[in-house]
Amino acid sequence: MVERAPKTRPAQGERLADLRRAAGLTQVEFAKLVGETQQNITFWEHSEKPPRSDVLPKMAKVLGCSVEQLLGISPLADRRPGPVGKTQRAFEQVARLPRAQQDKIVEIVEALVDQYKRKAS
Repeated sequence: MVERAPKTRPAQGERLADLRRAAGLTQVEFAKLVGETQQNITFWEHSEKPPRSDVLPKMAKVLGCSVEQLLGISPLADRRPGPVGKTQRAFEQVARLPRAQQDKIVEIVEALVDQYKRKAS
């Protein structure tokens, strides 16, 4: 039996996977957000071929970076402050609600955070 060395990801694929994970997204969630299949995301994360040019802007927007950063042409800037991934999407949806509904949601979230802090200490 021949033992194979583990296959390493190309830098571009590793960067895509790292950014996706940093955003708190699974491949399935990320695929849904950019309008692709999970199989395509897997391919791009393990291939030297970059994603198609029509998909790159969508990916960059979901991941909170530029296309150049996604492709490794320019370095990743420090992550912007604030929520990422699922949390960011949820707060973006809340921001589109009327102010009174936003206030109620913030009140609930603050109560849950306080409760979590009390349990953690």
